[in-house]
Amino acid sequence: MDSARTGAGRARLGRRADWLTAERLPAYAPELTPVGMLWAGLKTRELANFAGDHLVEVTDATEAGITRICDDEHLPWSFLARTGSEIHHETPPN
Repeated sequence: MDSARTGAGRARLGRRADWLTAERLPAYAPELTPVGMLWAGLKTRELANFAGDHLVEVTDATEAGITRICDDEHLPWSFLARTGSEIHHETPPN
């Protein structure tokens, strides 16, 4: 059990209440992280039904997918937007 759920963890959080806000998050929620969205994108294209015989084949397929995603002007930003996170940088035009 993590320390934030224990009495000691709650006490530590309470001492920082003037500058810290604790948010309860689900234990596993890849849809809330941009990296989770990246992996979902890779698993539906480059890694779908892929069974490499060697690690280098898996690495190459993953790198090809990351390159595909990064080459798209809007796709990486959409991963951030879909998480509900605030984006404080200038986003590309639609």
